[in-house]
Amino acid sequence: MATWVTLCENKDFRTLYYRGTSRVHTGVVTYVRRNRLGYPRVGITTGKKVGCAVRRSRARRVIREGFRPLFPLVGGYDIVFVARTRTPEMKSTSLTPVIRHHLQEMGVIEG
Repeated sequence: MATWVTLCENKDFRTLYYRGTSRVHTGVVTYVRRNRLGYPRVGITTGKKVGCAVRRSRARRVIREGFRPLFPLVGGYDIVFVARTRTPEMKSTSLTPVIRHHLQEMGVIEG
């Protein structure tokens, strides 16, 4: 199974927040910016507003599994997903079409 590179540096997240394009949904916010590496880098953030540690961990798992089916379609982009308060209550199968729609609108994958 193919894996992606994880964004870990704070400067990479800040660059995406300020210079990337974004799409908003009640379940997730998606930030995207092209990179020159040729492979995707993905980051997931969950703030304290999402809830306790258990809810934040669930939100990360839901987002990760919602993005997994779309991963082979993504080229050289940096992508950050920001969890919202409704994310832990969602299923990954209901989040996959939302993420797909966001990535299609921003030109990361073809429709």
